[in-house]
Amino acid sequence: MKRAVAQARWERHTQRPLFGLALAFAVAYAVPIVDPDASASVVEVCLAVEWVVWGAFALDYVVRLVLAGRRREFVRSHWLDLCAVLLPLIQPLRLLRLVSTLLLVGQRARMASQIRLTTYVAGAVVGLLMFGSLAVLSVERDSPNGNIKTLGDAVWWSFTTMTTVGYGDHAPTTGVGRMLAVGLMLSGIALLGVVTANIAAWFIARFEMDDVEERRQTEAIHLLTEEVRALRAEVASLSGARVPGQMGEERGR
Repeated sequence: MKRAVAQARWERHTQRPLFGLALAFAVAYAVPIVDPDASASVVEVCLAVEWVVWGAFALDYVVRLVLAGRRREFVRSHWLDLCAVLLPLIQPLRLLRLVSTLLLVGQRARMASQIRLTTYVAGAVVGLLMFGSLAVLSVERDSPNGNIKTLGDAVWWSFTTMTTVGYGDHAPTTGVGRMLAVGLMLSGIALLGVVTANIAAWFIARFEMDDVEERRQTEAIHLLTEEVRALRAEVASLSGARVPGQMGEERGR
């Protein structure tokens, strides 16, 4: 019980700092891509920030694992967190650090009860668009047959890919770029399904509330009708008892 309380307290206190570090990671990841002519010192600082952020999320996972009462159950139920922590160690690529950081941020956001589904979906859409654009630009800019050369082209491609419109004016030509395209398409379909399900659930909840209110009013009307009938019967019984009494008094007179 104490470990569960300590784990919940740790997750509550570290949620905002980790999200702040995730924003720092976003900036550090974007700067070398948006400005390919940045100096070597700037690139090194950005690289260091990326690894520091990943290290912070890895440390967060280790602390939560230590505080967990059943560690095997924790590893089994948080296997995606573990994969995201180990992914950059397998091959030190910036794209893998990007994927792992997005996964870790997403897992922490799901555990935060105060973040509502709509906010999470909106943040996921913005994050996927931004990081998808930056990632495809980083791998397609130097491709000899590529036609995604600017940030504007990359953002437009991300929009059309996530919405599964696919105009075809911009398309990735490298293997990594096409893998990113598949990931964005699947993510767009999944997020669209979440939004549709959320809207449908809202309408269903509203209809259920209306049905409950209608049933409540019907029951109230039924109870009121029964009370009126009971009052009528009582009035009729009192009137019937009074009439014979009045007839006896008149005969006595």
